[in-house]
Amino acid sequence: MEPLDQIAVIGGGSWGTAIALHLARKGFPIKIWVYEKNVADDINTTHENTVFLPGIPLPENIAASTDMSEIIQGISNFVMVVPSNFYRRVAESLSLQLPKHGIKIVSAAKGIEENTLKLMTQILEDVLSPSLHENIASLSGPSFAREVANMKFTAVTIAAKNMETARHFQRIFNTPYFRVYTHHDPIGVQLGGAIKNVIAIAVGIADGMGMGTNARAALITRGLAEISRIGRKMGAHTSTFLGLSGMGDLVLTCTGDLSRNRSVGLKLGKGFKLDEIIHDMKMVAEGIQNTKSAYQLTCKLNVRAPIISGMYQVLYENIPLEEAVERILSSEPRDEFDSPDVP
Repeated sequence: MEPLDQIAVIGGGSWGTAIALHLARKGFPIKIWVYEKNVADDINTTHENTVFLPGIPLPENIAASTDMSEIIQGISNFVMVVPSNFYRRVAESLSLQLPKHGIKIVSAAKGIEENTLKLMTQILEDVLSPSLHENIASLSGPSFAREVANMKFTAVTIAAKNMETARHFQRIFNTPYFRVYTHHDPIGVQLGGAIKNVIAIAVGIADGMGMGTNARAALITRGLAEISRIGRKMGAHTSTFLGLSGMGDLVLTCTGDLSRNRSVGLKLGKGFKLDEIIHDMKMVAEGIQNTKSAYQLTCKLNVRAPIISGMYQVLYENIPLEEAVERILSSEPRDEFDSPDVP
């Protein structure tokens, strides 16, 4: 790939902006589509996203626009970084203007679509021409936007059904401080990235209630078991959840101070109401939305998931925290592993 080929980043939140900055530092001219006109104006005039990534200067080879047709002109590589609840709508708008051949697209968003219960690459497969399905990949892993923007060392995974597509984006993204591994399991990689947000809310609640570090470790570990059980039912590989997009992202989101989902849990655990927490947030905590989707998925697949169920009851059924915690802790004792080799 020529080093000056343009790349389009679709989504101008904190993560989309951090990705645009990372790729711009590699020398790629970047076009970034944003929904908010004031954000686009900021990026183009002050070279900073003052709304979603304040205090981080952006280079002049990043140009922003709210006009999708302007963004995609002449582009063959796309990065989708749109929140899961808007993902299909934006993907449909993008698909109407894309050619049926010659483009590659990597999804860097984490989530499960409500009602359809589809992952982000599955949404892309719904709306894009079948001729492009082999050119779809997913990027996930432990990666706070601000740390990537500040060039802190990060390691992520890019997964695709077609490994050449994964390696293509590996070459685009990889740097000494942003290490990219490839994987052949996009379902597992995306599930880990989506459901870890739900577990992070649970861990935040436990921390906010002062339950201690033993409880935190237990929730992280058993949360991983729930993610793995869902993954196996969806055809993912169990080993995927031991990697960067599974355990790695789960530990980061459950323990990191920059985690919005853990922050939501912390405030809930300290007695704040969900409505006031959401009202005070500038950026989306995907775990709130994904708790409903993850719960619906466990019901559809008939998967035992007491932590996910407990978080759904807290967020959507107004069950008191103490009662939800009691239900999780009082679940029937059982073997730690469902089989000798699988959690």
